[in-house]
Amino acid sequence: MTNIILLGPPGAGKGTQARRLVEERGMVQLSTGDMLREAMSSGTEMGKKVADVMNRGELVTDEIVIGLIEEKLGAAQGTGFIFDGFPRTLPQADALGKLLARTGQKLNAVIEMRVDDEALVRRITGRFTCGDCGEVYHDETKPVKEAGKCDECGSSNLKRRADDNEESLKQRLMEYYKKTSPLIGYYYHAGDLFSVDGLAEIDEVAAQMAAVLDQQAG
Repeated sequence: MTNIILLGPPGAGKGTQARRLVEERGMVQLSTGDMLREAMSSGTEMGKKVADVMNRGELVTDEIVIGLIEEKLGAAQGTGFIFDGFPRTLPQADALGKLLARTGQKLNAVIEMRVDDEALVRRITGRFTCGDCGEVYHDETKPVKEAGKCDECGSSNLKRRADDNEESLKQRLMEYYKKTSPLIGYYYHAGDLFSVDGLAEIDEVAAQMAAVLDQQAG
């Protein structure tokens, strides 16, 4: 069983690589956002607590998130976990470490998806998708063949995310560097950190990750 954390700024491709690991290795992706949404609709005591906090417009505490993760760890035995979007801060990293120790599990690797900020901004601000079939395009690297039309389904329903603009992305990057990037030093000191090139082609990033996981599992 291999447990990993994916680290990297917004747009680095963490979600894409997590989905591949789920499909190819049967790992379980623990996304904080997904867990909170699932909890709100579950009707459990923990779910009611989450719903109450979020309905008041407040931030869910670290204790609640750790409680949700503990439930997931207990429900799925014998398979590896991908922590995507958690931890984001040093106190969260400490809390996760204590939880894993308490449940007799360990962290095998923290994979940092390294990116160049300027290249990342170009990647994100240039992307758009087809609202009908979901095909992803990019102004520079993958433009549509016919202006305003999806190559795959012919739809003219091409969309850009509202926050995929340079100003918004730079704010998100600043938030990442202030709160989350200290985890790189934290896990390097613990001997758990590995780095891959987050701006490489998707298959190449996946190959680099596979090499890390195979090494740690061996």
